[in-house]
Amino acid sequence: MRYYLDTNTIIFILFDKHEGDNIGKEVLEILKNYKNTFYVSSIAMRELVKLYNDGELKSKLCKSHKELFALIERLNYEIKSFTRQHVMAYAELNPVGNHKAPNDHVIIAQAISNRIPLISSDHAFKRYQKQGLLLVFTKR
Repeated sequence: MRYYLDTNTIIFILFDKHEGDNIGKEVLEILKNYKNTFYVSSIAMRELVKLYNDGELKSKLCKSHKELFALIERLNYEIKSFTRQHVMAYAELNPVGNHKAPNDHVIIAQAISNRIPLISSDHAFKRYQKQGLLLVFTKR
């Protein structure tokens, strides 16, 4: 099966944030299944690079943004570009409530457009299931 990984999920995986109770058992099983394919939106990568460069993320696994990309490749996560098709889905997305996070909206639209489940711990994402988001929710 194919899955998109939200920025917060990648942070749990790459930056030693998944120890203990941060990722639910269902998601851990999905992540461990070698038959699954994982995608990272180019928008999520932009967020990760910014957080990393700003010093907000620290990892024993990578010491530079170049090592961050190498780690993504080593895990066989494919970075998916944001395309015209995704922009069209983004234009049709109706932000729900007070959820005003444009990067989240872009990642949600990308997952909806590709009909690929998105793994996230963001509670706001649950409200987009009515618009076609296939969500695998993981707790923080």
